[in-house]
Order: sequence, then C-alpha cells, then structure tokens
Amino acid sequence: MLCKKVNSRTDIEVCKNLILDFRPHLNPATVTDLVEKMIRNDSYELIYAFEESDRKAMAFAGYRKYEMLRTGKIVYIDDLFTSPDNRKKGCGNFLLSFIENEARQAQVKSIHLDSGYTLHPAHRLYLNRGFILACNHFSKDIPTVNKR
Repeated sequence: MLCKKVNSRTDIEVCKNLILDFRPHLNPATVTDLVEKMIRNDSYELIYAFEESDRKAMAFAGYRKYEMLRTGKIVYIDDLFTSPDNRKKGCGNFLLSFIENEARQAQVKSIHLDSGYTLHPAHRLYLNRGFILACNHFSKDIPTVNKR
C-alpha cells in the first residue's frame, strides 16, 4: 500500500468518488474546485492510500495543521474514510501512521478528530492507536436569513 499527498486537480479527481461517498451533501460538479480552494486557502491537506498496481484511491484523509491557545500546535483530521470494499485492509491505520509521522516531523503536540457516535469500528481503530475520548464536541446550526 502506498500513500500520496494531493497536489493537483488530477489527484483530487482520483479521490473525488470517495469524497462524495463520505460527504454526499457535496455537489459533484463543484467538489474538485472546493477541495482545491481549501488546499490553497485553508491549509487543508489531502492524502490517499492506493495499491501500486492500481492507482485507484482506497481511502483518503483530509487534515490541517494549526495552533490553538488551549492545545498548542495540532493536526486536526477533518475527514478519514475507507471505501466499503477496502475496509479491514489497514487503510485507515496506514493513513493515520502517515499523519502521525508528519505531525512528529512538524513538532506537533497532538492530533485531534471528531467521529460520529455510531461509528464503532472507527472508534476501535482510534482507541487502538492511542487516541482518547478527550471531550464532547458541541455544534449549533445558524439558520440562513431569507433575503427578499
């Protein structure tokens, strides 16, 4: 298994179907532009796992490095997804190892992510890799204002 860091629209296109499987609310017509903008403007980094014999993305992770007063330098994993037909092959573990090595080289203090309550197989992976349940994450939707 190999890992590639995305650095072109072509690379984004390799991941596009997986991104849409994981985030079905995204518009297929604009997702490549959105990811490209996030990489360019928002410190978003995208990696994907693939077999050397087949350049098709098996899994992907999107993350960013930043600093907070509470935590110091961190990596925050926005997205981590393995295609259903590639689960239990070590893809998520492989991508987490890549991110951890990159964080170590950048002298990052910790890695953070949020995960839905029902994603128990993912939780087992995170716990087995030494992640802890450090807090509850709260969110609030802000309704859009209808302009007449």
